[in-house]
Amino acid sequence: MAINSISDSALQGIQRGMQQMRRNAADIASANQLTSKAPTKDAVRALVELHQSSLQTSASIKAFKTADSLIGSLLDVKA
Repeated sequence: MAINSISDSALQGIQRGMQQMRRNAADIASANQLTSKAPTKDAVRALVELHQSSLQTSASIKAFKTADSLIGSLLDVKA
């Protein structure tokens, strides 16, 4: 697998994670959630998915850093 494809996959993972986080944050902050006294199933689901999105984004960032490190190592070997 080429390093570029690893970087591309990591960037796509970061983008997907951020999109999901925005969507879940909007669900949590929706007007329906503010008027109810107890959290609804939708609010709980959104909170769980927000945490999952955060973990996905963190893992993708680590993958991107690893790919970046590999590129640096290859450049050191070639030099």
